[in-house]
Amino acid sequence: MAKKENAQAEKPRETTVEFLASLAAVLVTGLFIITFIVQAFEIPSSSMEETLLIGDHVFVNREQFAPPTRWVGPILPYRDIRRQDIVVFLSPAEPGLYVVKRIIGAPGDRVHLRDGVVYRNGEKLDEPYVIHQARGESYNPYRDNFPAVPPTEYSNVVPEWQSTMKQYIQGDDLVVPPDHYFAMGDNRDVSYDSRYWGFIPRENVIGRPMFIYWSFETPADQYLQKGIGQRLGFVAHVVLHFFDETRWRRTFRMVR
Repeated sequence: MAKKENAQAEKPRETTVEFLASLAAVLVTGLFIITFIVQAFEIPSSSMEETLLIGDHVFVNREQFAPPTRWVGPILPYRDIRRQDIVVFLSPAEPGLYVVKRIIGAPGDRVHLRDGVVYRNGEKLDEPYVIHQARGESYNPYRDNFPAVPPTEYSNVVPEWQSTMKQYIQGDDLVVPPDHYFAMGDNRDVSYDSRYWGFIPRENVIGRPMFIYWSFETPADQYLQKGIGQRLGFVAHVVLHFFDETRWRRTFRMVR
């Protein structure tokens, strides 16, 4: 009787077809997530230090700021872009270049800097994440007193922005237009941001970095190395030094 009960309790074995169907479902789900919901992104510059370092690899939520759709609207937490959000977007100055900055001004906000301090709608911002690495190396009145001090030929301002900036200035403030955002890097003295190339159009925003899944000590100029030999050389370096140059303490750190 015991043998008969064990035989009845024994689960049927999964067939090869069922296994392949399950595997295909997992792969399709993973491909859907990678294609439509998250995107891997590597931090190329020091403009967001110490929040994000060169060589940080992050997963970007592509859907959070996307227009909500009826079929996934109840599932995914859609919301508007907020001040202080860190976003990945397509650069208005260099087509095809992905950039990561922090949103300082939303549509309608009035923004200006005084001695490197940001004021929004007349209030001084409390920004504990900001660092000033190059403040003692050079004085830059345009950078630190934007937009009161006009740019010069040495300010590295995009010509299109230099010619259109004045129409958005009211008094000492720069007024953010509808469907656009003003963004800056946390490493304020070296960040190439909205002060130099203007507003971010809403449609340029890709998404919000969620967490760092891997961080590797990377040279500051690595993103400029375009040659195949240079890239293969760095890949070989990563393979050889994966364990001793990976920043393990940053693994799975949330981006805020």
